[in-house]
Amino acid sequence: MAVDEGVAPAAKTDDDGTVHRLKPNAVGLLGVVFMAVATAAPITAMTGNVPFMVSSGNGIGAPASYLVAMVVLAIFSVGFTSMAKHITSTGAFYGFISYGLGRTAGLASGLLATFAYVVFEPALIGIFSTFATSTLKDQTGLHVPWWAFAILMLAINATGTWFGVSVAEKLLVVLLATEVTVLAAMAVSVAFHGGGPHGFTFAPVNPVNAFKGTSAGLGLFFAFWSWVGFESTAMYGEESRDPKKIIPKATMISVLGVGVFYVFVSWMAISGTGAGSAVEVATKDPMGLFFNPTERYVGHWAVDVMQWLMITGSLACGMAFHNCAARYMYALGREGVLPSLKNTVGRTHARHGSPHIAGLVQTVVSGLLVGAFWAAGKDPYNGTYVLLAILGTMAILVVQAVCSFAVLVYFRTHHPESRHWFKTSAAPLIGGIAMLAVVVLLVSNMSAAAGSESGSLVLKATPWLVALIAAGGIGYAQYLKRRSPERYALLGRTVLEETKER
Repeated sequence: MAVDEGVAPAAKTDDDGTVHRLKPNAVGLLGVVFMAVATAAPITAMTGNVPFMVSSGNGIGAPASYLVAMVVLAIFSVGFTSMAKHITSTGAFYGFISYGLGRTAGLASGLLATFAYVVFEPALIGIFSTFATSTLKDQTGLHVPWWAFAILMLAINATGTWFGVSVAEKLLVVLLATEVTVLAAMAVSVAFHGGGPHGFTFAPVNPVNAFKGTSAGLGLFFAFWSWVGFESTAMYGEESRDPKKIIPKATMISVLGVGVFYVFVSWMAISGTGAGSAVEVATKDPMGLFFNPTERYVGHWAVDVMQWLMITGSLACGMAFHNCAARYMYALGREGVLPSLKNTVGRTHARHGSPHIAGLVQTVVSGLLVGAFWAAGKDPYNGTYVLLAILGTMAILVVQAVCSFAVLVYFRTHHPESRHWFKTSAAPLIGGIAMLAVVVLLVSNMSAAAGSESGSLVLKATPWLVALIAAGGIGYAQYLKRRSPERYALLGRTVLEETKER
């Protein structure tokens, strides 16, 4: 059987006539936005990344690096959302790249994206456990081992996915709203008090300063890192209402809304600390960059609240990544990448319409990874979080770059009537080149980003692991093309009529 790279197969069902799909119309525009923003974890991005960017990256130019990243990601999103208007697939990148560059590239990218989201959850379990242990000890004097919190987070994430996206959405709305509120309270209070001890300074938001400092490359990489997960909007297309409109809107709202928030909050944190002393404070007391202005302009109670919200923020982020990983597993399983997957991770819950088996598999994998790092004596923050976050970020950035080029090809070959000089040509080209540049930034700054784990075997193996998974996807796709063309024909193509390419 010959396979045409540009033609989707006919809709198919299981042998018993059952079509397994995610629950339709389960989430609206705000729900998709909350799910995507939760993966960015604003309070973790701010309190975790900004102090390091200020101390070791581009200094007080950290807010400017967020401004640069927002512009680049907005340009990338123009092409990404143009494709989302034509293709609705819970596989997101997997489906987009399959239609644009062919099934072989699609499978390689789908495996890379799945791998990225799989390792992001245990990474967040590491930082969640660290925040929970230290906060509980500081504020109550109780010492609870970090692994107890790790088990708790695994259980919460598994439960949320089992009962469907609407349950996860409700939990994330509460968690995200509280963390955004406390960060906004600090930033607005600094602004109302004249911009801090030395008044307003616009140096932190001057784009020129994004390329200055100790290591501008490191600062810019951390800025892009802070957005990882925004592209997850496309995964909820099958479960959203009117996905052709909701997904593009949700993506741009996530990029621009988060970007403006990051720029403003990081700017006010630096201004509230004092631009002249911000680098010193960030170096000696990283949390002081946020805690000090919060205590001075809001009150000590807000610092205590912020510590607890750092816990819930990392929980929300991990929960969102758990949902992403489960949906990618489901997308691969539903199309029978391996025959055994179709009736396991490719099934949905009869009542909740959730990828419940894929969610359980993700829970087991996350538990095993966390357990492996614990057995190796790795610290949950410096070891588990940092190393797995870098690994997952490299994989997802490569996929984002490939997706940009897939947009170029897709509109040239499938929808020439919809081509636009900027939306489907210039934007994806610029976005793809920019994403490749960010990958270079990551590779060249990996050791600095890893800190105390710069000599870790996991860190050294990171580029090779990413390359190995991509090569494995390419090789397996070619094997299917020759030995099982019927299965090859399904790669990256959804099996339900209402979600096929339009």
